[in-house]
Amino acid sequence: MNRQPIRRALVSVSDKTGLGDFARALADAGVEIVSTGSTAATIREAGVAVTEVAEVTGFPEIMDGRVKTLHPAIHGGILANRTLESHNRQLAEHGIAPFDLVVVNLYPFSETVTSGADAETVIENIDIGGPTLVRAAAKNFLCCTVVVEPEDYETVLATLPEGGPTLAQRRSLAATAFENIFSYDMDIMEWFAEQEDEALQEESEQPEIPETYMFELDDETMHEYGMKRLRYGENPHQRAVLTQTEDGLGAAEQLGGKEMSYNNYVDVDAAIRAAYDHSEPCVAVIKHNNPCGIAVVGSGEDPIAAAHRAAHATDPLSAYGGVIAANRPVTAEMARQVAPVFTEVIAAPGYNDEALEILLKKKNLRVLALPEDTRRGEVEVRELWGATLLQDTDRVAEAGDSPEGWQQVAGGEVSTETLADLAFAWRAVRAAKSNAILLAKDGAAVGIGMGQVNRLDSCRLAVSRANTLADGAERARGSVAASDAFFPFADGVEILIEAGVAAIVSPGGSIRDDEVIAACNKAGVPLFFTGVRHFAH
Repeated sequence: MNRQPIRRALVSVSDKTGLGDFARALADAGVEIVSTGSTAATIREAGVAVTEVAEVTGFPEIMDGRVKTLHPAIHGGILANRTLESHNRQLAEHGIAPFDLVVVNLYPFSETVTSGADAETVIENIDIGGPTLVRAAAKNFLCCTVVVEPEDYETVLATLPEGGPTLAQRRSLAATAFENIFSYDMDIMEWFAEQEDEALQEESEQPEIPETYMFELDDETMHEYGMKRLRYGENPHQRAVLTQTEDGLGAAEQLGGKEMSYNNYVDVDAAIRAAYDHSEPCVAVIKHNNPCGIAVVGSGEDPIAAAHRAAHATDPLSAYGGVIAANRPVTAEMARQVAPVFTEVIAAPGYNDEALEILLKKKNLRVLALPEDTRRGEVEVRELWGATLLQDTDRVAEAGDSPEGWQQVAGGEVSTETLADLAFAWRAVRAAKSNAILLAKDGAAVGIGMGQVNRLDSCRLAVSRANTLADGAERARGSVAASDAFFPFADGVEILIEAGVAAIVSPGGSIRDDEVIAACNKAGVPLFFTGVRHFAH
C-alpha cells in the first residue's frame, strides 16, 4: 500500500492555529470530520460540518472531559490494519468506520508550567487521550496518517488530489509524532521530579546544606557577573549555574528551542571537541558525553550534509536523543536530514537561511550558533572532593598525531585510502571515553567501543556495533581500527583481526608490544605506533 486516500478524519487539537482553513480544505475534498469539544466548535465556526465523538461512541464526555475518545469505536477505527481481512471483518461486525487521518496536538503542559500555574492546574494539563490517539495512529502508519504539528497541514492537503499521503510521508509523520510524545513525556517527568525533590526537602529533618555564594545570587546579579542559572544540574535535585565567557561555548548564541540544561552543555562541549579536531568538514553525534557517530568527507556538492549522513549511519539507534556538532555552517540538506530525528541540540558556526527555517520548526530542538573563536583554553580544570586538578588541554599535535610521525611495526604496504582512514580514526578516537576503540571506513566511524573497564570489551563492543547496526552487513570487515592507548595483550588485536579489520593504529608502549606485533604480522595486518596516548576520562 503506497498512497492512502483520506475519507474520514479525527481532529482534536489544543493549538488551533490554521484549524478553520484546514477543516474547510478537508471538507472541500469530501473528508468526513469527527471531533471533540472546543475543536468541534471551532470547526463549526468555520462553516464546516462536524460529527461529535459522542455521536460515534454513543457515550458522552465525562469527568470534565477527561474521558471522551478512549473507546473501541474510536481506537478500533484508528488501529485497524486494513491489509488484514480479519481486521476488516471485525470492523464490519462491530459497525466501526475506519479513520484515515488523525490530527491531534496535546494539552499545553509546558506552557502551563511556565505560566506559574498551581500543581492542580498543571496536572489537569497532562494529556491522556491525545497521546493515546497519536500513538495509535503513528503505530498504524501503514493505513493511517497522523499529524501533530499545524505546519504539516499543508503537506497533507497537497497530497489529497494525488490520492493521499505516500507510505514514506506517513512513516515520516509517524516519526515526528513519536518524537513529539517523547518530548512531552520528558517534560512531565522533569516536572514530577522537581515536585518530588521539593516535597522531600520540606519533609527532611536534616538541616539544609548551605548554598554557595553563586547559588545565592539573584538572576540580575548573576547576569552582571556573566553567569546564568540553569534549570538544574545532572539530576533535578542538583542546582547548576553556567559561567559565560566572551568566546567558546559560553558565548554561543541560542537561536531556538528549549532552554539549555547542564547535561546539554556537557554533551555539546564533547561534540564540539570531536568535530573541531578535524580540519575537513566534520559532524559528530554525541550521546551521554560519548560519540555514537563521527565522520568527515573530502569533497562533494554538500560535504557537511554528507558528513552528517555518514555520522548518523554509525549508530542510528543511539543517535536518537543525541547532540550534533558540525565544524562548518549547516546547509538546508543537512537540516532536512536532522529534522526527522529527535535531537536535543545542534551546534555549528552558522546556518543558512533555509536550514535555520527548517530547524526552528522543531520547537524542542536547541539550535546553537558557535562563535568564530572555537579554540579551547590552554588549561583544563576539574574539581574533586576538597581539591582541584589542572592540566594542559589535550590537543592534536603535529608529532605522533599525523601518519608522517608514526612507526609501522607490522604488516605490509598500505594504500593511500587506508592511511587516510587510519589518520581519521586516530583523531576521532580522542572523542571517546577510555578504554576506546574506534573502527572507521571511508572517513566515517562504523563501530565504537568506549568507556569499558578493559580494552578487550571495547574491542568486542566496537566490532559488535559495527556488525549489528547495519542491516546485517559486516562493517568491521575492511575497516581500520584506532586504540586510544596501547594494547596490553595480543587478545585485543586478535578480536579485531578476526573481525576483518584491515589495519590498526595505537600508541604502543606495552611491555607485550612484541606479542601484539607478532599477532599482526601473522595475520598480515599493518600496525602503526604513534607514540602518543589520548585517554579521555
